[in-house]
Amino acid sequence: MQDILTGCDGWTAAGAERCGGESQLRGAFGGFAWLLSICEWVCERAEDVKSTRSGGFEKISHQLKVSTMAAVQLLFPLLVSCVAAFAHPPRHIPACQVVQMDVFCSNLNLRSVPVDLPRGVQMLDLSRNQVQNLTQETLAYHTSFNHLNLHSNKIHFIQPGLFKDMIDLRVLDLSRNHLNVFAHSRVNIGPLTAVESLDLSSNGLYTGMSDYFLADSPSLANLSLNSNSITKIAQNTFSGSSSLERISLHNNVILEIEDGAFDSLSHLTELDLSKNSITCITDFNLCNLKVLNLSKNSMELFQSTMSTDPYKLQILDLSENKMHYFPLLPRNNMLQYLDVSRNRLHSVNVTANADRRTTVFLYHLRYLDMSYNQLQFIPQSFFYCMASLEVLNVSNNCISSFSLTNEALLQTVKIINLSYNSLQSLTFGENTLTSLEELLLQGNDLNTLDNQIFQRLPSIRHLYLQENNLEICDSSQNHKDPQECVSFSSVPNLQFLYLSENNLRTLPSNAFADTPLKLLDLSLNPGLDMHEDSFSGLESSLVHLLLRENNISSLNTDLSSLKSLKHIDLSTNQLTTLPMWNKESSIESLNLQNNNLVTLEPSTMFALEHSLKTLYMGSNPLSCCSNLDFLHMVQNSALVIPDIETVTCVLDDYSEPVNIGKVTEEMCQRPSIQNYVITVVLVALLTLIVLGLLIKCCQLRKQKPNRSFNA
Repeated sequence: MQDILTGCDGWTAAGAERCGGESQLRGAFGGFAWLLSICEWVCERAEDVKSTRSGGFEKISHQLKVSTMAAVQLLFPLLVSCVAAFAHPPRHIPACQVVQMDVFCSNLNLRSVPVDLPRGVQMLDLSRNQVQNLTQETLAYHTSFNHLNLHSNKIHFIQPGLFKDMIDLRVLDLSRNHLNVFAHSRVNIGPLTAVESLDLSSNGLYTGMSDYFLADSPSLANLSLNSNSITKIAQNTFSGSSSLERISLHNNVILEIEDGAFDSLSHLTELDLSKNSITCITDFNLCNLKVLNLSKNSMELFQSTMSTDPYKLQILDLSENKMHYFPLLPRNNMLQYLDVSRNRLHSVNVTANADRRTTVFLYHLRYLDMSYNQLQFIPQSFFYCMASLEVLNVSNNCISSFSLTNEALLQTVKIINLSYNSLQSLTFGENTLTSLEELLLQGNDLNTLDNQIFQRLPSIRHLYLQENNLEICDSSQNHKDPQECVSFSSVPNLQFLYLSENNLRTLPSNAFADTPLKLLDLSLNPGLDMHEDSFSGLESSLVHLLLRENNISSLNTDLSSLKSLKHIDLSTNQLTTLPMWNKESSIESLNLQNNNLVTLEPSTMFALEHSLKTLYMGSNPLSCCSNLDFLHMVQNSALVIPDIETVTCVLDDYSEPVNIGKVTEEMCQRPSIQNYVITVVLVALLTLIVLGLLIKCCQLRKQKPNRSFNA
């Protein structure tokens, strides 16, 4: 037993966590060893009794009794604790997951790598643990890693030279730690010989601290320093990492970039400086850079050098800055994507100085976003050197007039967004914008347009005209005033037309003749009066029809002729009856919410039963007993009613609304039987009363005396 007790006296909870069940056993015996020592002391006191004189016997006897009682009092709770310990073993730390040579130990509350990992581990995920000191012992002396993830620990110390023997380490993630503490020691972590990707984001690093991690990183290609406190990029910051291709410095406090800070990085292609405090870039000269993100800074000026050298820049993001002028870009550029949205542009001039060149050379540009600025006018000359432009977004500005009459301009543009401006004039010349597919004009309060303006757009497919003040032309009439209304007939490729919130009063006949619309939105035009032939010409094409919030009490037009119609929205109107459909209809989704429907015509519902899949019916004053066929259809078919919780009906004029899912035929039969019984009783009573009166009359006649006289 003495051998078993050896080394267990110092047992602690921490030891139990390390040693598992064995430490629990040893700890229990450690308690027994302490008890034995007490017993030994008691025995020694007993020996003293034998050698004492009679005069001191009583005193020693009293001490012995006290000691024995103390030992007994301690013995019982310790025995109980030992039994409890064996009955409730300590919680074991979950084991890491091993998949081939990849080990996953994330979020296990570890302070170091488990010692029993297989040799030759290639990928180790030790993220979201409690590692504080990163040493060879922490990593269990493994050096074969090619991917090491230490994201979200508490690392504040790294053993210098730790990674020098990890000749296969390619990816190292040290993000979300406390490396700023280590940086205070002013010691380099040693060579990162093979590391190609390094993440140091969210470590509290400030200016100069990154040098201790980058000083000897000859293979480093990808570097993330996001979400630190760096205020300055010095000239020598990346001198030890000359192979860098991608650098991310997002969300720092960068105020200054020293001249030549990136000049030594001949392989640099992507640079993210977004969300910093940079105020201007002058003489931009990174010829090999392909992606530059300067969004969310305080940029007031961006100007490149006057060099004619070719620049490889393809993506430039200058959004959310304070620029008053269009960026001055290198003449010989490859730019394809340019975002200057959410700035303070008043015009598209590149400078306020008339002596400097102002022509914009963007021959390869495909995407241009100038939304959310203060632009009032865009001259046609601005587009002279944009032969490849496909998307133009100038929404949310102050543009009052937009004109394009030169056939040679914007021949490749597919999308133009002019929404939410102050447009009063819109002009497209003949044979212009031949590739335009999508035109966004909503929110401009337009009320006068050339009535044939959209017929000049041969490729137009999507047309957004919400929140304007347009009137639709009747295609069967000739309009002398070309700006009296807008024609939507004979637009050969138009498929999606949005006309909600236009204060439309009438929808004339043949309004969309020879236009293959798939979707038509006429919502939010209160009082809209539709001609019975309004949708003539859309029989084989229209799939979606939106007529919500139009204050419609009845539909004059026959929707059953629209053979391809699958989705119709008639919500929030004043409908009391359903439109007529026949069995040839293909309606799949029908929205009838917020109307005045009491009875749903059985013939119409049966006609829809074979195709209808989704029905919205909430907030209608339905009658339960007048819609039993509909209720049977709801309860016994695959029809989906997404708002069924709000679909109710009433059994009679004074009853509380009942959810349609709870209505049964018996609820409607009881009132009918009662009425029948009452009717029978009343008829019987009336019959008895009439019979009684007849009998009474007969009796009176018999009792009447004979008043005849003889002569």
